[in-house]
Amino acid sequence: MDFLTLNNGVKMPQLGFGVFQVPDGAIAEQAVLDAIDSGYRLIDTAAAYLNEEAVGRAVAKRIADGTVTREELFITTKLWVQDAGYETTKVAFETSLKKLGLDYIDLYLIHQPIGDYYSSWRAMEELYEAGKIRAIGVSNFYPHALADLCIHAKVVPAVNQVELHPFFQQEDALKTMKEYGVVPEAWGPFAEGKHDIFRNPLLLDIADKHGKSAAQVILRWNIQRGVVVIPKSTHKERMAQNFGVWNFSLDDEDMAQISKLDIGHSEIVNHFDPEFVKMISGWKIHG
Repeated sequence: MDFLTLNNGVKMPQLGFGVFQVPDGAIAEQAVLDAIDSGYRLIDTAAAYLNEEAVGRAVAKRIADGTVTREELFITTKLWVQDAGYETTKVAFETSLKKLGLDYIDLYLIHQPIGDYYSSWRAMEELYEAGKIRAIGVSNFYPHALADLCIHAKVVPAVNQVELHPFFQQEDALKTMKEYGVVPEAWGPFAEGKHDIFRNPLLLDIADKHGKSAAQVILRWNIQRGVVVIPKSTHKERMAQNFGVWNFSLDDEDMAQISKLDIGHSEIVNHFDPEFVKMISGWKIHG
């Protein structure tokens, strides 16, 4: 496992396990148990995923049985739009902390650049300075929004979790993150299966060249770009396969070929669409 050093000195695993769209309860709990058993130490959840409690139960079990220590794990969760604001952020953070059953969070992110996220950031800065969070960051922040926050915030975000995969490579966004010392993290590293990504002829050719799967090539490509990746699966054999990306490297030709797959826009979300912003703003995760 490789680690990336965040701008505050904290080390973050470069490969993690995401639980977006993994149903709460026994399914999510077992998925996290299997992920930890497969070697994953970064677990990424969010208040809006509605499975923090299941993640917390799995983490508690693996700490209790000695599989891992708390210090070996890197737990991420996120603040939802409904809780944007100074006081509401502090309440939401404590709620997530309680659901996860933890004393601290390794990485806490603003989930969407919508609502009063500047007040949220001030609250998160205070929680960070109080030692309740090891690092704070953002998610889905486009380059202009990220630059604005980096310039004016007391604490520069450590991470920006955005959509990054071969069909939406966001090279300009990566340049902005690098300029401000923000580590990029990829949600949807498999493009949510779009463009039949696992059977893409180019990716399969490169996979065959290295004796790997298309999924492993996709993850390795982002890793070599300095990106943290958090693939999701509820199948233990696929978790293990996704984890097997540390014994090969893509060469310059491979990287150049994959760069040609970029279509230059997302087919999953569009924060510039008023209807999307309206939908996200109306998404309530609690009463």
